[in-house]
Amino acid sequence: MHRVLIIGAGKSSTYLIDYLADTCSSKDRTLTLADLDLDLAKKRLKDRKNTFAAKLDSNDAPARQQLIEEADVVISMLPAFMHPIIARDCLDMGKHFFSASYESSDLRAMRSEIEDKGLLFLNECGLDPGIDHMSAMKIIDEAKAHGEDIISFKSFTGGLLAPESEDNPWKYKFTWNPRNVVLAGKGLSRYVEQSKLKYVPYHQLFRRCERITVGGLGNFDGYPNRDSLAYRAIYGLQEIPTLLRGTLRREGFCKAWDVFVQLGMTDDSLSLTRPTDSSLREFLNSFLPFDPDQSVEEKLTALIPDMDYETFEKIQWLGFFSDRKLPKTEGTPAEILQAILEIDWAMGPQDKDMIVMQHLFEIKGKKGTRKLTSSLVCQGEDSTYTAMAKTVGLPIAIAVDLFLDGKIKVKGLQLPVIPEIYLPILEALEREGIRFEEKGELIS
Repeated sequence: MHRVLIIGAGKSSTYLIDYLADTCSSKDRTLTLADLDLDLAKKRLKDRKNTFAAKLDSNDAPARQQLIEEADVVISMLPAFMHPIIARDCLDMGKHFFSASYESSDLRAMRSEIEDKGLLFLNECGLDPGIDHMSAMKIIDEAKAHGEDIISFKSFTGGLLAPESEDNPWKYKFTWNPRNVVLAGKGLSRYVEQSKLKYVPYHQLFRRCERITVGGLGNFDGYPNRDSLAYRAIYGLQEIPTLLRGTLRREGFCKAWDVFVQLGMTDDSLSLTRPTDSSLREFLNSFLPFDPDQSVEEKLTALIPDMDYETFEKIQWLGFFSDRKLPKTEGTPAEILQAILEIDWAMGPQDKDMIVMQHLFEIKGKKGTRKLTSSLVCQGEDSTYTAMAKTVGLPIAIAVDLFLDGKIKVKGLQLPVIPEIYLPILEALEREGIRFEEKGELIS
């Protein structure tokens, strides 16, 4: 009997839990779901056969290690900083480890030990990273098999709102970790364009957007992720002239978000203390030059010379020109901004989210150069069964299912970039309604 342990029953785990719990009734398996909130874990499992809920404080090493010792496969759905801790426990106890998060340097340092013990540690098997890797590698490997060269590859992904839920000027609400959204893009982004290295500092990031058009959905802003260059080696495209990975937001979002960046409201390095009765207007004014003869609105438009009506409307809609009280008066500017946005960008019970992913390839072959556009659009059902949870949870659930069935045999520290892993997962995802639409055209 195979014993599966999932640590973490948060929002992104709903489809993962359902998929693996359902296999317990038809296959020789048990599933234990461990979470700090025992009632939530029980609710997620729905009393299905061979499933068990456990209360766990992941910082409680003895309790954590006991649960891991009793498992064959461990899936960590905890925050990314906890993955190396769980992985180390798995390595020490000889357990297989799966996560949807980026492969960290801590995990890479375990590579030789993982291989020596004949274990599979599979990371980056969710949405982004995950589905993006698998769908891209399928196209890349097919092109190489036909003797073609990939000369340009750009890939963009966004966790967004379904069109019917875009009921504010930003056309955005928090569909994943709010802190990650507020701090997105910090540091230096880098990519390669026509064999020229390009660097984008944070204060320029949201001004260096690319328009991305998705059929039936309109236009989006695409901005570069931090480090696209690392993916040349991962994708086997070391000599590719153009490679960029980026994030999608609705058109106009980035220009308005850049206002907060330029003001310093996304700074997370210095803690502030505001008077307890401070308003949003006063908070905004504290980032503007002192001028007793100008209003907050006048000072803002003077400081941001390319301010247009749509951008002004977005700032206004959040209440920054009003006397509405700050929901948080202590913390970094980024933390205070996050507290404001968590009120106005909260997903309602009937709201639906949407995942949009688009790969843009230019592929050179014997008949010329063709452009290939591969697009994924996935909409959520409601605020529980979200597109984010579906696209994060299903790939890792399918990977575990295939591994336990003996259909994935590879071991070691792995990403889903080899055919043995990505082909069966993509096939299974199509059966779950997660499929890409491809369009090609000859451009030269």
